[in-house]
Amino acid sequence: METLLNYFETIPSAHRSLILVGGLTFFWLLESSVPLFKFNYKKWEHAIPNLFFTLTTIIINFILAFLLFESASWVMANNFGILNWLPDMPLWLYIILGVFLMDFFGAYLPHFTEHKIPVLWMVHLVHHSDHKVDTTTANRHHPLESVIRFAFTLLGVVVIGAPMGIVLLYQSMSVVATQFTHANIKLPKRVDAALSYVLVSPDMHKVHHHHVLPYADSNYGNIFSVWDRLFGTYMTLDRNQLVYGVDVFPDEKENSNIKDLLKQPFQKYKKPTIVD
Repeated sequence: METLLNYFETIPSAHRSLILVGGLTFFWLLESSVPLFKFNYKKWEHAIPNLFFTLTTIIINFILAFLLFESASWVMANNFGILNWLPDMPLWLYIILGVFLMDFFGAYLPHFTEHKIPVLWMVHLVHHSDHKVDTTTANRHHPLESVIRFAFTLLGVVVIGAPMGIVLLYQSMSVVATQFTHANIKLPKRVDAALSYVLVSPDMHKVHHHHVLPYADSNYGNIFSVWDRLFGTYMTLDRNQLVYGVDVFPDEKENSNIKDLLKQPFQKYKKPTIVD
């Protein structure tokens, strides 16, 4: 476990890129073998705006990365944060707890917040307005959202007292997890349901991309499903009933155009329809 932590403490940028590109490639190919839906679309054409926003997310995280390094160094030097205040524990438990808490602050909390505050929802709308959810949808985030999520991750580092090794391990796991849960793949229902007791499964997250409330306001988790179960935001919906997108922003052409997507946060707020 020490070797694992040390590796992520100093993980080369090329290795981080390989994790992102490798995961994307793997699930892209897997979608062709076991698709959940047989989309009638040109896959590369659909991927272009999503990959554009993946690139902007990478750039923003790269520019702001020094803040993570400085914060992680500060909490360790000053013995600050939850991990540093707890009694000594086995290294394996320390790492699991660190990643577990980072998943809350870096994923669940910002995601929940974006759905509850109208101005943030309009920023997050770019992610939800994809009508053909697949693995490229994973990092389809407006640049403003990338900044917002980075701020929550930074908060997590300070509150948790996470060393850089845990931060980068969490980020690597998060990338692969979100590619997996967005991928247009069909696991056996029993396997998916069993997986969802611990981890966010593809079917579980797809419920979140259903076009109406309350389903779109559920299943905020990224790696671990326990946060949704703990806070009462877990919901189920049969995969055959899924309709992607947001019902009050139905124009698929606009929702596939980079220029229009960049302007999306500045449209008039519309709340999705609530169904019983």
